[in-house]
Amino acid sequence: MSGGGRHRRRIRIAVPVAAAGLAAAVAGALLMSSANAATALPTPTTKPSTSAPTLAELEKRIAGAVAGDDTAGQTTEKSSLSAGTNTSSVDPKIIGGTTTTISTAPWMAQLWYHDDKNTTDTSDDVNFFCGGSVVAPTKILTAAHCVLDENKAYNWQAHGAVVTGTDQLPTTDSTGTTDLHGGQATAVLRQWWHPDYGPLDKEAGKNEGDLGLLTLAVPVKATPIRMTTSGDTASYAAGTQAKVYGWGRTTSTSQDISQTLRTATLSIKSDSTCSSVYDSAFVAGSMVCAGTQSGSDTGTAAACNGDSGGPLVVGGRIVGVVSWGVKDCVENGYYSVFTKVSAYVGSAYAQIDDTNLSTFNGKADGKADIFVRESSTKTGYEKDSSGSSFGARASWGNWGGANLVLQTDLNRDNYQDLIYRASSTGDVYWEHFVLNSARTDGSWTDTKIFTGWKTRTRIIAPGDVTGDYLPDLLSVDSGGTLWIYPGKGNGTFGSRFSVRTGWNQYNSVRGHGDFTGDGKADLIARQSSTGDLYLYKGTGKSGAEAFSSRIKVRSAWTGYNAFDAVGDITGDGKADFLARTPGGTLYLYPGTAKATSEIFGTRVSVGNGFQYYDIWG
Repeated sequence: MSGGGRHRRRIRIAVPVAAAGLAAAVAGALLMSSANAATALPTPTTKPSTSAPTLAELEKRIAGAVAGDDTAGQTTEKSSLSAGTNTSSVDPKIIGGTTTTISTAPWMAQLWYHDDKNTTDTSDDVNFFCGGSVVAPTKILTAAHCVLDENKAYNWQAHGAVVTGTDQLPTTDSTGTTDLHGGQATAVLRQWWHPDYGPLDKEAGKNEGDLGLLTLAVPVKATPIRMTTSGDTASYAAGTQAKVYGWGRTTSTSQDISQTLRTATLSIKSDSTCSSVYDSAFVAGSMVCAGTQSGSDTGTAAACNGDSGGPLVVGGRIVGVVSWGVKDCVENGYYSVFTKVSAYVGSAYAQIDDTNLSTFNGKADGKADIFVRESSTKTGYEKDSSGSSFGARASWGNWGGANLVLQTDLNRDNYQDLIYRASSTGDVYWEHFVLNSARTDGSWTDTKIFTGWKTRTRIIAPGDVTGDYLPDLLSVDSGGTLWIYPGKGNGTFGSRFSVRTGWNQYNSVRGHGDFTGDGKADLIARQSSTGDLYLYKGTGKSGAEAFSSRIKVRSAWTGYNAFDAVGDITGDGKADFLARTPGGTLYLYPGTAKATSEIFGTRVSVGNGFQYYDIWG
């Protein structure tokens, strides 16, 4: 194909058919222990798999998708939707608006999918395009119907490519050379869709949970955009002006999609208005509708085919994801329908801030794994989560020089980092993996981030506390004051600030991720005198009120002597908790996203023999 104004009638995007441990002391005591520790700093003996498709292969996928004629989540065209009809007749669909540049929306992403089924017959090919948004250096927010079709998941790792950093769609010349117009093509490592979305939901005539996320193989240079918060109501008030972005169709009379990024301003409609038009197909609380459809292109402002998965933005944050609407996008009295991001931000956050150590052995499943150190040999081990248990341990080498290890990803490159404290000095280091310039290999690097922290009684890596999607670090000093060090995404930190005193009343303070489902990192603390367990809800604020007043969620948890919180172990989008008995049985407490005594579900034993580990990541 040649340059601008391509005729791309074959690309049509639509929604789915229907719409170890501590023998006698609490884990927290580890932070005070440095007796007779080796002085050598740890060096991990494992490396991630850095093999990824070449640029040529990614460009081949893109070219194949450009030439394709399938739609994400379905294989056949749908008729127009009438009020009261089942959503099996809807299409996810910028009509109206203007062209814009990537500098105004640097987080926009193009999602290209091409699967030729390894046959010469092109009739069985699957090729389509979706929009998306960069919400972290390796994370793309999109629609679930862009990652899951009616029967099974698309294989984005094997057949997909994501392009960022350009407002132009790729073009291919007569020699077959693909021009990305300054964009960056990146491979996909794994995919996720909200568990509320699936065939049963579609068969019920609904399209709830239409939210997905792609994890990229390497970070992109594009500037991320943040999602709205779970408590946001103002952005959804009727009459609020929102912007939608995409490369979709610009007219109801042609299947052409736009070569250049476009944006339109849409007016948010009330839930009652949306329900009156779409009946039970519109689910208040999980969807939002917006725009104006006049019956023709003139007077219409709407998302259309090709915009699926793209963002609806209010106040610089994503409040919606393009999900569905009527065929051809202009039918009088109807509106574009978006997934309501505030309803699902907690689950999406768990994917953005994960602790997936199994990335280092080629298993990128999005479930939080655990790092443990054997007390006798000082060998560190990775134990991978299957969702309900932990697999055989894999060695990470000798960690005798440390008395604390924490799992995190300070630079959001999708390779898990370890924060550790040197026993001999109290210095705190950031151990992170650095790719070479060709991104084909790399090595571990130690960076000292704090000096002389011997007297810190707690160090915690809960993820993003301040609400900027960049992981932060917390510590409790000898006087019991909690300090927050806001991360900058590169292993450095902004000026610290304190959050209350009295934290030395707890013999364990743990946290990684969101326990309450609101997309904000929380803490779990156990009181020394009573064994009572308290939740400190994160507020997303960067000041002294970073956590709300404590809530007692369990009484007299005296039967455990070690705890760990590494995030979402089960893979359901909720942060979980681990507790070990003195006898060495490890229990998983699955998160429920409730900020009450029901914060955890019924405990599940995930193995014995854990009394032999004295450090928990």
